[in-house]
Amino acid sequence: MPSGSGSRRRRPRRAGPRLTVVLVSSSSSDEEGGEEEEEEEEESEGPRRRGGGGGEARVSATEGKAVVSGGEAEGPNLPSCPICMLAWTADGAHRVSCIPCGHVYGRYCLERWLLQCGKKKAPCPQCGKRYKENNIINLYVPEIAVPNNDLETQVLLLREKNESLEKQQAKLLEEIKEHKIMLHQNVIYESTSKKQKMTELTSDGTPDAEPIASLTEDIDHRNLCSFVLQNEFLVDGARVMGIDASSQVILTSGRGPGVGAEHILTKISMFARQGMQKIDLPPDTKAIRDICILPRGHAVFASLGRKLSLFSMATNNVVLQYNLPAPGWSCSGDHTSSTHLYTGLQNGMLLVFDIRQTSAPLHCMMGLSTHPVHTIRSAVDGSGSRKVFSASSIGPCIWDVDGGEDRPNLLSGMENQGVCISLACAPPSSDLLVASYRPKVELPDDSATPQAITPQSPAPTGSGKLGHHTLLRRAATTSFAKDQTCSGNVSDLRMSKSAIIPCGGNQHLFAYGDESLYGVRTWRLPSFQTYTDLRPHRQPILDLRFAESSTGERYLGCLSAEKLQVFTVR
Repeated sequence: MPSGSGSRRRRPRRAGPRLTVVLVSSSSSDEEGGEEEEEEEEESEGPRRRGGGGGEARVSATEGKAVVSGGEAEGPNLPSCPICMLAWTADGAHRVSCIPCGHVYGRYCLERWLLQCGKKKAPCPQCGKRYKENNIINLYVPEIAVPNNDLETQVLLLREKNESLEKQQAKLLEEIKEHKIMLHQNVIYESTSKKQKMTELTSDGTPDAEPIASLTEDIDHRNLCSFVLQNEFLVDGARVMGIDASSQVILTSGRGPGVGAEHILTKISMFARQGMQKIDLPPDTKAIRDICILPRGHAVFASLGRKLSLFSMATNNVVLQYNLPAPGWSCSGDHTSSTHLYTGLQNGMLLVFDIRQTSAPLHCMMGLSTHPVHTIRSAVDGSGSRKVFSASSIGPCIWDVDGGEDRPNLLSGMENQGVCISLACAPPSSDLLVASYRPKVELPDDSATPQAITPQSPAPTGSGKLGHHTLLRRAATTSFAKDQTCSGNVSDLRMSKSAIIPCGGNQHLFAYGDESLYGVRTWRLPSFQTYTDLRPHRQPILDLRFAESSTGERYLGCLSAEKLQVFTVR
């Protein structure tokens, strides 16, 4: 009809997002024609009269009536029908549906709107575009959620917090489990140690007495040494250590936490559980293979980044760094000079440095092989000449670093002993040496002279291989004689560390990280009689250091990948 078409031409193309619709319902069908133009005009002019959507059209459940609602929905962020403001459903009478213009309503409200308009077509309550009943399209969705950025952010934060708490809980549970295992191991160890000491007392004819059991102290009933556990530190990834006995500080090194992390130093106060300080190293340092504590608050370390670095304990900085021709494996200071440094390289060379000369080493000395020099110890012989003891896989060697000879000498009698994996020296004169070996991979040479092995009590079953430790005594100024040998469980992969501990009265103990125990075992020297086993770890011992301060305090440190133990030696 003309008036109707004219009314449609005057209707705005799109109304506001919310529209107030005034509905005039009539029960007589003969008034439809006359009222159609009035309703359409009201629909088109409603936004102009009411400011573009101050209210919403709400269809009542009462037959043939409409209610105008000027309020907002109770939950503006919840999915709901714009007509009735009630949540639509995924199925049923009020299922979510849309009409050709794209606006979404509950199907019941669209059908009721058609019924109340009393025509085959009805205008969209939001944009005014007309639709018919067969234009209503059901939307098949399980759930419709209106996004809320604030809520999503809160959910993400809560999820991250929950994951963090779960990780903390798992870590705490793992630590509780580890402590339970350690406690169980300690109880077994104390029981075994108690029985062993009682057996020794009985075999010596000593009257039976109740020995004192302790979880932190291993007492020597023959007045040699006792080891008192002073502190334990949980460490992560540490591989090597050095002890500054005078300052009561320990340096450890290993890769930092995280994938692809750089290697770092950790500075630990021996008697403060919270006294750990992480120190970043220059990025080209790479893995540190050896740390040596020097006098006057300095340390030196050799690294696989072909660096020999002088480190200040006071400022926690590398104050001097030398470039090496090959990766560094070991290092040492000099007992007679505070300016001389020594480093053993991966290619078998030994380099001598004077820190007053920063451009190049004083001496570059070739080794007997191209195998890595994994241990270096400086010493002074009876004539006052400076010597360096070293060890590579071929065995222990002695170097004349004062320039008399360009190549080292393998200690007499140490040929074809196996693969030398450790060398311990009695400080400071090094009159006693203990070299540790593991068997070679190839078959043994039948022509080699078999070595007498001191029988040992059976060790608990564990990892590693059955190797041996050989004692060497100084026979002359520059010569050593082979003495006793004992068997022991050694690493089949690592170049391990060991130590000789002076106990007074010219008595010494030999300490080594036994692979079967995951702890430190000590032997008397020179007999290699088993002395005591210290508290075990859950993983193999990676480094073992003995240090004595200028005032006489003595400490033994043992390091595994999980834990650092510090013992006072009395």
